[in-house]
Amino acid sequence: MQRRTRLYADTSADAERVLLAIYRRMPAWRKVELVEDANRTARHLAMVGLQSRHRGASLTGLRRRLLELVLGEETARKLYGPLDDQE
Repeated sequence: MQRRTRLYADTSADAERVLLAIYRRMPAWRKVELVEDANRTARHLAMVGLQSRHRGASLTGLRRRLLELVLGEETARKLYGPLDDQE
C-alpha cells in the first residue's frame, strides 16, 4: 500500500481519512461555498488587522489597503492609484 503525504499535521490520520471522504462525496457547489466562506473570513480578519494598525482610517482607506494586501502594492497602485497617506 502506497503511503501518501498527510494534509493536516495537527489531525490524526483516521480523522483526515474521514474528512477527505466527506469532501469527496460533497457536491461541487458546496465545495465552492466553503471556499467562498473561507475567503470572506480571511478578508474580514485582514480588515480587523488593518483597523487595529490604522486607527481612525476611513473605510475607503482600509479597503484600499486591503486591495494592496490582496493584489500587491504595485498592482494596487496601477489599478487604483497611490494610497492616500491620510487614509
